[in-house]
Amino acid sequence: MLNLGILAHVDAGKTSLTERLLHTAGVIDELGSVDAGSTRTDTLALERQRGITIRSAVVSFPLDGVTVNLIDTPGHPDFIAEVERVLGVLDGAVLVVSAVEGVQAQTRILMRTLRRLGIPTLIFVNKIDRRGARDEAVLAQLARRLAVPLVPMGRAAALGTPAARFVPGLGPAAPEVLADHDDALLAAYLDGGVPDAQLWAALAGQTRRCLVHPVYFGSAVTGAGVPGLIAGVERLLPAAGGDPAGPVSGTVFKVERGPAGEQIAYARIFSGTLRVRDRIPFGADTEPGPGTGVRAEGGTGVPAEGGGTGVRVKGRVTGLSVFDRGAEQRRDSAGAGRIVKVWGLGGVRIGDALGRPARAYEHHFAPPTLETVVVPCPGTDRRALHLALTQLAEQDPLIDVRHDEVRKETSVSLYGEVQKEVVQATLADEYGLDVTFRETTTVYVERLAGTGAAVEFNKKDGNPFLATVGLRVAPAPVGSGVGFGLEVELGSMPYAFFKAVEDTVRETLGQGLHGWRIPDCTVTMTHSGYSPRQSHAHQRFDKSMSSTGQDFRGLTPLVLTEALRRAGTRVHEPMHRFRLEAPVDTLGALLPVLTRLGALPRRTDTHGALCVLEGAVPAARVHRLEQLLPGLTRGEGELESDFDHYAPVARGTVPERPRTDHNPLDRKEYLLNVTGRVGG
Repeated sequence: MLNLGILAHVDAGKTSLTERLLHTAGVIDELGSVDAGSTRTDTLALERQRGITIRSAVVSFPLDGVTVNLIDTPGHPDFIAEVERVLGVLDGAVLVVSAVEGVQAQTRILMRTLRRLGIPTLIFVNKIDRRGARDEAVLAQLARRLAVPLVPMGRAAALGTPAARFVPGLGPAAPEVLADHDDALLAAYLDGGVPDAQLWAALAGQTRRCLVHPVYFGSAVTGAGVPGLIAGVERLLPAAGGDPAGPVSGTVFKVERGPAGEQIAYARIFSGTLRVRDRIPFGADTEPGPGTGVRAEGGTGVPAEGGGTGVRVKGRVTGLSVFDRGAEQRRDSAGAGRIVKVWGLGGVRIGDALGRPARAYEHHFAPPTLETVVVPCPGTDRRALHLALTQLAEQDPLIDVRHDEVRKETSVSLYGEVQKEVVQATLADEYGLDVTFRETTTVYVERLAGTGAAVEFNKKDGNPFLATVGLRVAPAPVGSGVGFGLEVELGSMPYAFFKAVEDTVRETLGQGLHGWRIPDCTVTMTHSGYSPRQSHAHQRFDKSMSSTGQDFRGLTPLVLTEALRRAGTRVHEPMHRFRLEAPVDTLGALLPVLTRLGALPRRTDTHGALCVLEGAVPAARVHRLEQLLPGLTRGEGELESDFDHYAPVARGTVPERPRTDHNPLDRKEYLLNVTGRVGG
């Protein structure tokens, strides 16, 4: 078994290559077409209409020694979250590059991530039959812009014509590249020759350790070079591991709804065997508990995929299917290494662990940096719209549906305008709901400026809640998430009250002093107290005399907000790293515009008549730079950009985000909304 991802920049021919692989393997008799909307993996009506992949799809084909589960992923950067969810279940990948366009922005981002995760990757240079196709120039570009060790597996012939073909054969440079990581091979090379068996063994071993990347040339349209790529997949990439007899352990990477509205989970089984009628625990990848910090970003504005609550529940598996020879097959069981579809796990989320947690879910790419308000058209049912958006968030949790009860508005987070169009079309086509959107705006974050603490005591100083809560907040390293810890004894009050405080802390941090999420900080509970369960003689439990979880949920936002005030926060904006190629003689026109847009050029290189600028630019101004670039560079400029980091807002007014909660910044308003009175 081999779980193989197909990744690429949009329009490099990734889905067409998937079709060709299935056809060459004998799974399908007739090739589907992206343009005709007849491909096996683009199953959504919207994908067929637009000719782009929106959701990842799984299809299987057999090779002589292994069954391949092939996962086709979106290429458009607006759907990078789909790619992210797939990465954690792959054994290997094929990165598709166009022989005409060469290395593009998404190509670089994907390769950086594949290398960081150690996923063995083959490179397929597609479209060698197209006019303008290049081979040596693309190889040089791959080496320069991806900066990874490459081993060409042959050469292209009759380039740029319908007769273009791939001529297999390791070139003379292959032993040199491989010898950099193999002393025995280096010695043989210096002695005058490397036996083929030793060369291929080194190539397979180093490919599997992600030390080198074999490069194939071909055409998904004509089939040229595809048999060579298939041989590379079988010979050079590692098969799935895992013990079928071990404890069940898997990860959910996709959730969809069936015809009856039931949830269906796609999962990779890393260990054990999952069976129909099994009762299986699923949920967050760690057990909950004060001081553990269950999910780094759970409930803080960008929900942790998997729900972010840390709660694990059990569900009964009512159905299983696996992928085999291009089709789904119902099975009673599925073992380690398999990709499965699972029915029966109500409430399952993307990122959930099945059985024993296999690995912590990680974000490999930045969360969305844009958001917009969804505006229902006249006659559109708002409740139906809210339900539809909630179901869309099951498939893509990072759209982060936020409902503002005060303004009766719902907003969603986005990666770009194409994703907005897809959300709009999906609501219309699948749910019959017509909507428009307000102008897209930038999503900022807040970071703590220092440390702050606050406490409110039970039955003192106008505290209307039967609870004592003390909290201290402190900055944490970027990317570390929200940590929650205790300086009080765990046994000092019921565990449920600690859990109520932790959950409320994570939720409240979704809106800082300026309304933006606080993604990285440490919160420590310094004081705790409660009123024990009491009742009048011969009567039932009296809520007015005894603490409940609601007391702690009500008090925590007030205490946390005061601690945040004392610490102070600063709003940060998303910054994109950029790489801009343009004629040297346009540099004088470019630099003042970059300065005006707030860009910070960090490096300038000149290569003959071409200059390359690298630096950082505010995400909010990338689109404007794209608009201006053709006029500034006579249409010859090329811009690549992707999210890099958040930086303090350096100019203009501090951006504020309208609150969607009961506004603990205003104690009087908050208490009126929560308790109906303003004091104890």
